[in-house]
Amino acid sequence: MGIFLGIDGGGSKTCCAIGDETSLLGSGTAEGSNPVRVGEHKARQSLHAAIQAACAAASINAAQIQRTCVGIAGGARPEIAAVVRSLLSDFISSEIQVVGDMVIALEAAHGTGPGVIIIAGTGSIAYGRNSKGQTARAGGWGFAISDEGSGQWIGRTAVTAALRAHDQGQSPALLESLMKALRLSTLEQLILAVNASPPPDFSGLFPAVLSAADTGDATAHAILNQASQELARLAAIVIDRLFPRDAAIPVATSGGVFRNSTLVRQGFYNSLRASHPSIVMNQKIVDPVDGALALARKGFSDKAPGKILA
Repeated sequence: MGIFLGIDGGGSKTCCAIGDETSLLGSGTAEGSNPVRVGEHKARQSLHAAIQAACAAASINAAQIQRTCVGIAGGARPEIAAVVRSLLSDFISSEIQVVGDMVIALEAAHGTGPGVIIIAGTGSIAYGRNSKGQTARAGGWGFAISDEGSGQWIGRTAVTAALRAHDQGQSPALLESLMKALRLSTLEQLILAVNASPPPDFSGLFPAVLSAADTGDATAHAILNQASQELARLAAIVIDRLFPRDAAIPVATSGGVFRNSTLVRQGFYNSLRASHPSIVMNQKIVDPVDGALALARKGFSDKAPGKILA
């Protein structure tokens, strides 16, 4: 019996799934493990903790794992893949494949078939594949310049909007919610915190924006609505590059922003459906670790997954 390991190495959370050829045997989670975001030391700790938890749940030891597939933002870059393999080699001795996070999410959503996946977690990206095997992506170029609609983008945008409201003489509930999340008591402390180098983890402010929106704060509501529009634009770019205008296009979503915000989910669907009426929306939020496990089971190929349209 083969034993396989799939890993979704997110910026905020690491998910592991261990299975045999047909069944899920155990799973485990830990904090984020993207080395670019959390550093190599923290990434190693998180990967080890998640794998240990999954092995314990599956009643196996890591030496029994035959193949591992890791999906991580930036995993298509050789230097990032080499770092991840090195971190895992401390406790995984078998074959390891490292791919981009969008690859495992697409696998979880559509298998080998055509379709589009939009990820909105700590970061964001849209990725798709057509029936010819061609792939295209939009967004996901990093927090400083891209990742529209992501948790990081929402948190940063919320700080900007709350301070603008303060400048206009308002006292939005959003500003109070953000300061509480950061455990700050004065505006001066907030300014120092958000301008620190390195900057804070703005994605950690996403729950505060949700909380403010739930209390009726108009600014928070507008930010979440804008996030849904940004994510729909990313999806539309990929759809238009890969598919004929009237094609029935399978579309799925993944990530904590979609999972935790009904407003973002519904706004995304309404916006994309308005511009592309033929989409076939998967109402389930896809779990990328399922795709990582599926790819580990399939084994690895030297062939590229398809031609990425420039």
